[in-house]
Amino acid sequence: MNGRVVRRSVLPGFGLTLGYTLIYVSLLVLIPLFFLFGKAATIGWSGFVATIFSERVLAAYWLSFSAAFVAALVNCVFGFIVAWVLTRYEFPLKKLVDGLIDLPFALPTAVAGIALTTIYSQNGWIGQYAEALGIKIAFTPLGIVFALIFIGLPFVVRTVQPVLLEADRQMEEAAHTLGASRWVTFRRVIFPNVLPALMTGFTLAFARAIGEYGSVVFISGNMPMKTEIAPLLIMTKLEQFDYAGATAIAAVMLVISFVMLLVINVLQWKSGKRHLVG
Repeated sequence: MNGRVVRRSVLPGFGLTLGYTLIYVSLLVLIPLFFLFGKAATIGWSGFVATIFSERVLAAYWLSFSAAFVAALVNCVFGFIVAWVLTRYEFPLKKLVDGLIDLPFALPTAVAGIALTTIYSQNGWIGQYAEALGIKIAFTPLGIVFALIFIGLPFVVRTVQPVLLEADRQMEEAAHTLGASRWVTFRRVIFPNVLPALMTGFTLAFARAIGEYGSVVFISGNMPMKTEIAPLLIMTKLEQFDYAGATAIAAVMLVISFVMLLVINVLQWKSGKRHLVG
């Protein structure tokens, strides 16, 4: 008699669940992407190249990806600091501050854009003081970065926070006992443990910022060649009934985003593997 115990899965078998997964992914992701590239192909290769390499489109690409990259980097720094404060210190109204971190998730992006424009415009609460120093925020690329920082911060904080909560504090205390300075302890003990989560937060914030539209459209000013982002240009093409041109721009954004996210994920995987080996 075979003494092995057969463990039954709570969910259906592999074949059935795999089938559901493939159907779900196909309906929501693969088929829409297929038609996206198919629609972009209707203008022909020459029309496609002329559309995606026009001066206005290239300027919109550069602004969208550079602003998203800068905002994600800033969020990595300050998102880590916020997560550190929330996990390592006790202070009044801590739960309120912790809850406010998720506000960009629930706040409609248009409302966020209007609020940011009101604050950072020339006559805004903060913008008037920045203007006095010769710094213009609203209706400039700097305002776009501010908006993307606002919507991307929760991704970094909520990704890093659980890692800091689960970190072994005894390793830090041991490093201090052995004479390590605060900087050495951070660089050799804390940062390697947090780096994979920090890169994940960067990836999520960067991906979210690339496709952001609602909060940016109000604070950017939408000036072609200066403050016009790629999602806005796609909407402009759609309003002009240039569906093929809009899908061509969207297809290029999709490819560039996929390649950049793939590179980031590979670097994250290598960093995590190196940490496990070390």
